Amino acid sequence: MALDCIVPMVHPTNFVENLTFEQLKKIYTGAITNWKDVGGPDAPIAVIGRDSSSGTYGTWQEMVVEKGDGEQKSRVTPRAQVTASSGAMLTTVAGNKFAIGYDGIGYVDNTVRAVKVEGIGASVVSAKDGTYPLSRKLYMYTDGSPAGNVKSFIDYLLSADGQKIVSDTGFVSIK
Repeated sequence: MALDCIVPMVHPTNFVENLTFEQLKKIYTGAITNWKDVGGPDAPIAVIGRDSSSGTYGTWQEMVVEKGDGEQKSRVTPRAQVTASSGAMLTTVAGNKFAIGYDGIGYVDNTVRAVKVEGIGASVVSAKDGTYPLSRKLYMYTDGSPAGNVKSFIDYLLSADGQKIVSDTGFVSIK
């Protein structure tokens, strides 16, 4: 139905512009705890995450925290502050100059600053061409083939009007 980019974000005064997958994983697992270890100021990193019921949490866990793991899956550091919503994530990161968090591209606003991943910034173009390394497809699941009102709703979401709503709400249209 749409595309999304999961975007690491920091306080606007934080001058770290790019992080690698390895750095993100080490930050979120607690192996890196100071910004100076990733080119930032000599200050502790305040790790902010989403609660485990969030789909964004699941994607971050899979694409960053567990990336490259074998059977023994990595876990987010117990020092991480957990937020229950996108709004809480933004407020928390915007309110702490040493924080790092993540959320979908549609939630990133001028109260935080997006960080590039592997040198690539999140954008409509990088989501559509697949170059942004934390892009994901968003799906609608049905119990069997859609019919009736469910099919009408899905057809609407895939129409030009539906895809305009996708774009207007901060996600990336697939058309």
